[in-house]
Amino acid sequence: MDARVTSTAPGASTADVLTVRGLTVGFGDAPVLENLDLDVHAGEILGFVGGSGTGKTVLMRAILGLLPKRSGTIEVFGTDVDHVSDEERRQVGQRWGVLFQQGALFSSLTVRQNIQVPMREHLRLPRRLMDELALLKLELTGLPRDSADKYPSELSGGMTKRASLARALALDPELVFLDEPTSGLDPIGAAEFDDLIGKLRDTLGLTVYMITHDLDSLYTVCDRIAVLGNRKVLVTGTYGEMLTYDHPWVHAYFRGERARRIES
Repeated sequence: MDARVTSTAPGASTADVLTVRGLTVGFGDAPVLENLDLDVHAGEILGFVGGSGTGKTVLMRAILGLLPKRSGTIEVFGTDVDHVSDEERRQVGQRWGVLFQQGALFSSLTVRQNIQVPMREHLRLPRRLMDELALLKLELTGLPRDSADKYPSELSGGMTKRASLARALALDPELVFLDEPTSGLDPIGAAEFDDLIGKLRDTLGLTVYMITHDLDSLYTVCDRIAVLGNRKVLVTGTYGEMLTYDHPWVHAYFRGERARRIES
């Protein structure tokens, strides 16, 4: 099989928007991540995989500053986030958006209000403008305008994912973190969401860091894949390169029954 690998957005820079070096994160005496290195290139969709409990979400939360690290450096857009003022750190944070696993929408707020949460926190805009921007973000993610006044409990699983993505795009970020964006979706819904991510990357010039277990997503939309194991990144490369990497877990994951189906 010739592995299908999409290209980065037209005109994208080859610079790295995220650089992690020697990162160690742990709880108690046990390190979850140890001396981990990772680079995410501008304009790419990086699929991040690993066995359950290996620390994929821990790494993402450490990068976002939601979990403390024991050692190492994290640079986002060329800025070492540990050596800047609170204001500079806030400005860096405005340049990324996050879709958490299960969406993490506020149940007491409408979809419109959920999308406006980052706007209210970071911007000073008239209400009418925020309403229009919220509707624009909904349209970008393929949701109808009348979903703006629905509550999360009134949405399907697929709509919840898209509403959460709309909130992640609220501040026009350059880098988007997606934690298991297709989990819980049926195959058609998952494929449509993958297609949406690819189109948004191309049209908005996004860089996408996507945690996923979905082999179809890795194959169809990711430019590169990073594999987490043994508390560090074992290998990065294209889907085709994953098929040739000599590691038991990587071999079982990418050469197993589902992978053979994709290859056929």
